Amino acid sequence: MRWLRRVSGMMRGRMDGALAEALIGQLEATKEGAWLAMAMIGGEIGRTKAHETMRAIEHRGDTYRARLIAELSGALVTPIDREDLFRLSRSIDDILDSLRDFVRESHLYRVRGRQRFAPMLDQVIVGIDALEKSVLDLAASSSATGHDALEAKKVGGTIRRMYQYEIARILASEITSEALRERELVRRLEIVGTAISDAADAIADGAMKR
Repeated sequence: MRWLRRVSGMMRGRMDGALAEALIGQLEATKEGAWLAMAMIGGEIGRTKAHETMRAIEHRGDTYRARLIAELSGALVTPIDREDLFRLSRSIDDILDSLRDFVRESHLYRVRGRQRFAPMLDQVIVGIDALEKSVLDLAASSSATGHDALEAKKVGGTIRRMYQYEIARILASEITSEALRERELVRRLEIVGTAISDAADAIADGAMKR
């Protein structure tokens, strides 16, 4: 009977609990990675410690992603296309991977004036929150799914514009090795913004097809 209720719920457009739990787990790990990056640039945690901690966070995110893929392979019915769910999970993974790269490269490059990255990271956290709300809406078959996905998409665009302004600022000054290192870190955050947009597109596309 439990299995029948599970299938019946998915047929009505509700997301299977195991799928939702795996996606939310991925997003929670990703948000933790973003807050870790914020703490690092604020000097609350050292670069070396942040680098080590991020490895554990990434591993947890990978575990949730593996769980989602396993659930997808055995699911008879999914609330949106398997392809869209897989795209969503992959894009969330890309967000966390790029945050890992940001923390690791911060550890390697030792860029001064790290607080300048705070506005972009703040938007990253806003975007992840919007994705989480959208996944919860999707799990509940809520009509707000598309709205929250659009909010996440807008955040991705905001991060891209912030990246452009930061690059313009960097190029307006003498191109030193410090400037080049800074440019690489800003680029990492721009990649995060692109992945947020891609995740939002996966949710919106899936909700539209449903």
